[in-house]
Amino acid sequence: PKSIMSETKTKTETQGFATRAIHAGQDPDPVTGAVSTPISLATTFVQKSPGEHTGFEYSRTGNPTRLAFEKCVASLEKAKYGLAFASGSAATATIIAMLKTGEHVVSVDDVYGGTNRFFNKVANPASGIKFSFVDLTKADSLKSAINPKTKLVWLETPTNPTLKITDIRTVAARAKALGVILVVDNTFCSPAIQNPLELGADIVVHSVTKYINGHSDVVMGVVCCND
Repeated sequence: PKSIMSETKTKTETQGFATRAIHAGQDPDPVTGAVSTPISLATTFVQKSPGEHTGFEYSRTGNPTRLAFEKCVASLEKAKYGLAFASGSAATATIIAMLKTGEHVVSVDDVYGGTNRFFNKVANPASGIKFSFVDLTKADSLKSAINPKTKLVWLETPTNPTLKITDIRTVAARAKALGVILVVDNTFCSPAIQNPLELGADIVVHSVTKYINGHSDVVMGVVCCND
């Protein structure tokens, strides 16, 4: 493939959630026929010539095991692409890195503490990105918080840990009308209950460490989108 990013327009789209959870991105191994996805430990992959490979070249940019996971979560979120990260915070930092110095983010006021600290203590002083924290459950709060440099709205619903609920579809419609990207942290619902992209969000982010993993033995993040 031209890109390691997982694209999930497959037959699994018509399958139910449980079926996609155990089959999406998890085809039998073409060499051995193994039905469980093998763990790939390779750091480098053979190339016929420089830049000519079968989709993998170096494990930093992708490997078969990670790709299987990305395809599976993307399918569960009904997204075209999925990208795995070393943590939810790494996923968050990567999204914010799309912005330029001086640009502005409107965030839900009850955002996860780790996200709040990253916004205020890392992204703001290090990159000059501005943040406003508002109650997005109130009808006019987003419109009043937007300014000409606003590029992104950060919504988390339900919030961690107080479970504050915001109507994604309503916020998405307002964000679209104002021409800004909507990111939804779907960690506390998981794709089993909620698919923000279908409600108008542009990007979905998860701390996989929480409910997607569910066993307190993995630290990971994932981002899903259609563009």
